[in-house]
Amino acid sequence: MDKRKKVSKRNYFRIKQDFRRNNSLKNLSNQLRDLLEKKLWLKILIAMGLGVLMGLFLGPFGGYVDPVYAEIIGEWIALPGYIFLGLLKMIVVPLVFASIILGVASSQSMSALKKTGLLTATYFVITTAISTAIGIGMAFYIRPGKFISGDLVESALGSQTQTISTGPGFDPSALTLPSTLIGGLLPSNPLGALASGEMLQVVIIAVIIGIALVSLNKEQSTPMVSFLTSVQAVCMTVVKWSMTLAPIAVFGLLTKFTIKLGIEALLGMAVYVGTVLASLMLLMLLNLLIVSLVARYNPFEFLKAIRDVMLLAFSTSSSAAVMPLSIKTAEERLGVKPSISQFVVPLGATINMNGTALYQGVATIFLAEVFGIDLGPFQLLVVMTMAVAASIGTPSIPGVGIVVLAMILNSVGIPTSGVALIMGVDRILDMSRTAVNVAGDLVTCKVMDRWVREKPERKAEETSKIETKNPEEKTGDKVKTNTDLTASESSNV
Repeated sequence: MDKRKKVSKRNYFRIKQDFRRNNSLKNLSNQLRDLLEKKLWLKILIAMGLGVLMGLFLGPFGGYVDPVYAEIIGEWIALPGYIFLGLLKMIVVPLVFASIILGVASSQSMSALKKTGLLTATYFVITTAISTAIGIGMAFYIRPGKFISGDLVESALGSQTQTISTGPGFDPSALTLPSTLIGGLLPSNPLGALASGEMLQVVIIAVIIGIALVSLNKEQSTPMVSFLTSVQAVCMTVVKWSMTLAPIAVFGLLTKFTIKLGIEALLGMAVYVGTVLASLMLLMLLNLLIVSLVARYNPFEFLKAIRDVMLLAFSTSSSAAVMPLSIKTAEERLGVKPSISQFVVPLGATINMNGTALYQGVATIFLAEVFGIDLGPFQLLVVMTMAVAASIGTPSIPGVGIVVLAMILNSVGIPTSGVALIMGVDRILDMSRTAVNVAGDLVTCKVMDRWVREKPERKAEETSKIETKNPEEKTGDKVKTNTDLTASESSNV
C-alpha cells in the first residue's frame, strides 16, 4: 500500500513537472517559433504590420526623421525586398517557358489540349468582362468622383482641366488596337522575346512548342521534356531559397512604401479607395461562389489554402513574382493536376487580370465624374472592350496598370493628366488587385481541373462497362449455340 502511494506521488510530481515544463516561457517561445517556421502567411502578416509602423515612424507622419534621410533609410531597409524581387524576376521567364511547355505537352491527346485551352481562354475573357462590369457598376452606385472638390483637381492638374472636351470623346485610333496587339504576338526572334522578357510572346512561343511536342512520338519528345523538367526544377529551387527572404522583403518594401506615400494621400482619396476595395471584395465573393458551385470545393478551405499566395501577391504587387508559389499551392494544397496548374497559372499570370480590369473600370468612371464628362453606352462598351483587350497584354509587374489606364482614358476622351489624381494611392490598390488576380488564377485552376477531368472519366467508365458486358454476352451466345447443336444432334439420332 505504501509503495502504491509512493508511486502515485512520483507520478503526480512528474506530471506536475511536465505541466510546468510545457507551460514555461521557454516552451511557449519554442511553440511560437515553430508556428512561425511552419506558417509563412503569419510571418508575412507580421512583417506587413511592422513595415507600416516603421514607415509611419520614419515618414512625415511621425516627424522624427528628416524626409531626405528617411527616404535614404527606406531604400536601405528595402534592400532585401529588391533582392527578393530580383531573384524572382530572374527565373520567371525560364519558369513560365518551361512550365507552359510541360503543361501543354503533358496532355494525353490533342483533343484534351484543345478543350483545356479553349475553356481556359473563354473563362478568362468572360470573367474579365464581368469584373469590368462590376467595377463600372460600383463606381456609378457610389460615385466617388462627387467627393473630390474642384480645388483638389486644380491643385493637382493646374490649368490642364480647362482643355476638356465634353463631346463623345471617342478616339478612332482605339480601333487600331487589334492590329497593334496581334502584330506583336508572334515575334520574329523568339530568343529576343525570351531575353527581353516579353511575357505574352513567351507564352505564345511556349504554347506552340508544347503543341508540337504533343504531335511528336515519345522518342522524339522525351529529350526536350527531360531538359525542361530540369529547368523547372532548378527554377523552383531558386524560388525555395527566395521564400526564406519573403518576410524580411515584405517588411522592407512596405516600410519604403509607407515612407513615400504617407497617410495624407490615403485620407484625401478615401472614398475612391473604398470603392475599389469594395468592388474587389465583391469580385472575391464571386470567385468563392464559383469555387463552391462550379468547382464543388469548400470556399473556406480554398481561402485557407491560398492565403500564403494572396499575402505574398499583396506585398510584391506582381502576379509573376508569386507564380511559382501559385503552382505549388495549386498542386499540393488544392489537388490540381500538374497538367492543369502548369498551363493555367502561367497563362493566367499573363492574360488573366480580373482585379486590374475592375480597377480600370472604377478609375475611368471616377475621373469622368471629376472632369464632368458623361459617358454614354457606347463609351462604356469601349471601356469594357479596352479593359479586356489590355488585360491580355498587360505585363504582370508592379505599376503597369496605371499605364494601361492612361490608354483607356485616352480612348474615351478623358484627359490622361487625371492619372495624377490617383497616382498617390495607386500603390496600395495595385497590391490589392494583384492579390485578387492571383486568387482568380487559382479559382480557374480548380474549375478547369473539374471540367477537363469529368468527361474522360465517364468515357472510361462506359468503355469498361461495355468491355465487361460483351464477354458475357458472347459466352452466353456460345452456350446457346452449343445447346442448340446438341439438341439438333439428339433429334437426328
